[in-house]
Formats: sequence, structure tokens, C-alpha cells
Amino acid sequence: MRPTLLQGHERSLNQIRYNPDGDLLFSVSKDKVICAWFTSNGERLGTYTGHQGAIWTVDVSPNCELLASGSADNTIRLWNVRTGENVKTWEFPTAVKRVEFSEDGKQLLGVTEKRMGYLGTIVVYDVRYGDDLTDQTNEHSLRITCEDSKATVAGWSYLDKYIISGHEDGTVTQWDAKTGENLMSVEAHEYDTAINDLQFSPDRTYFITAGKDKTARILSTRDLSVLKTYVADTPLNTAAITSKKDFVILGGGQAAMDVTTTSARQGKFEARFYHKIFEDEIGRVRGHFGPLNTIAVHPHGTAYASGGEDGYVRMHVFDKSYFDFMYEVEREQARK
Repeated sequence: MRPTLLQGHERSLNQIRYNPDGDLLFSVSKDKVICAWFTSNGERLGTYTGHQGAIWTVDVSPNCELLASGSADNTIRLWNVRTGENVKTWEFPTAVKRVEFSEDGKQLLGVTEKRMGYLGTIVVYDVRYGDDLTDQTNEHSLRITCEDSKATVAGWSYLDKYIISGHEDGTVTQWDAKTGENLMSVEAHEYDTAINDLQFSPDRTYFITAGKDKTARILSTRDLSVLKTYVADTPLNTAAITSKKDFVILGGGQAAMDVTTTSARQGKFEARFYHKIFEDEIGRVRGHFGPLNTIAVHPHGTAYASGGEDGYVRMHVFDKSYFDFMYEVEREQARK
């Protein structure tokens, strides 16, 4: 797979997102700029400027009318995708580490940082569409305070029934999306190892987490049972589930400042492909010159992109051999 290299950021990437049609890719980094790219040729469509701090997170609405971003300047901003206009800004006492639109696009959640005496929270806002996109509510419709351990990532389950959050202490929590009630919590990763990413399957009935404990796990949305575990040899920053084929893609790597002189090999900055069912590693894709911070899979399952500490986004379109790959004829038809 020959990658398309997207050069538009001056600092490390934090998150990348495809729009639902897969013709656009949005990227955010510590350089305070949101970039929009055409996936067909890697050309930059434009930028969204206005944040005053590092941008940690980005998401696009299902109808591709609105873009949401969360930043270290303690704001969530809504943007008109087509014009680049900042149509709404919500302010908080601490940084915003994750934003995500609900499945129907009518709600937006944000995860705020625990800092300076403030507890971490998950907030939800109702989102309005129409001729005037600036007509947005000022007040949140739901606010969840994370008292035990701060949430690092969160997202919406199937039918927007639950909010699922990953936490700094390695736990995953299921919340009632209407009342904010804590329904259940499980220890998904090693105790006190942060969950760095959480991404859902296309139907949102299961999701994958990436942990600092060098593992990624697939959990059921319904009861938070751990279905699969993928073991890597480096701390993981991101994990994604592919459609079309039964694979997951993991990314991570230790930053140079964290690598000791006794480490056998620095870095390990590859995108790692694992078989989703059998949990075996089946291949790696090199290219980045630093840890992979974010991976996104094309909605049609035909490509993936990765963003790294090196400031580059690398887009890969899967070759025919990827779709023909049978993994020992699916492990001899699962041993018959």
C-alpha cells in the first residue's frame, strides 16, 4: 500500500476522523488548526481557525453539516463544515479531551479534564440544524461528574441508548444516556493504566479500547463483557475496527523521552493489524517517525489513515491482496 502523505500540521496529531461518506478527512493537532482533506487525492480542502490552544479532538455530524472540536483552550466549538464559520462556542473550566456526535446527530457529548480542583465531566448538548446553524442552546442537557476516576474518552452506543466511557484507571463505564445514571463499570485494562482510545463497530454493538498496558480489548456494549484481547509490545494510543474484513488496527509506540537506555528497540512506530476473531497479529505497516496517536478506518472499509507524533497524516488505500487475504483459509474454517 503506497501511502498518501498529508502535510498540513506543524505539531503532533491528536485525532483524525472521516466523514460518513468517506470523501473527507478531518485532522487536529497541537498547532491549534483543524484541517480538512479530500481523501481521493490528499488535497487540503481548507482549515478551521479560532482555537487558542492545542486541539485534542474532532468529530463530524452524520449529515456532514457540522464539525465539533475540543481544545486545551477550555472550549468546544461547532463549525459550519461548508463555510468554515465558527457557529457556537461552549466554555468550560478545564480542557476538553473528546467530542462525539450521537448516532442521529442530534446530540453532542464532550469529555472535560480533571484539573485545578475541578472533577472530570461528561457533558451533553442538544444540537440544532436548519437555515441558521448559529441557533444553538447555551445549556447542557446532561452532565455526568466522574468522581472515582476521570474519563479520558467516551462515545455513544447503538440507538444512543448508552454513553460508554473509558477512564484513567483502566475501567470502562456504561451510563444511561437519558438520565446519566451509572449502570455498570468493569475493569477492562490493568489497574491504573489509562484507556487512550475507544472506537465503536459500525453497528455500535461492540467497541475497542486501547490501553497504556500494551493491550487492546473488544467489549460488548450491552454488558461490557470482554470479548477479545490483543496483546502488543508497546503502549497503545489508538485502536480501530475495520469493516469488510475481520481485522483491527492498533497504533502506539513509546515517545523518545520515555524510552530507557535498556530498551531493546526504540519506538515500534507501526500500525499493527490483528485478526479480530483469532487475536493473532498478521502484519505491520511502517512509516511514521514517532508514536501513532490516532487511527481511523474509512467508513466503507476500503482505506485507513493514521496520525502521528511526527505531525504527518498517512492515508492508505487497501490493495486487492488485502481483500483476498484469507488467513490460512480463516484458520481452517475455525478448525471445522
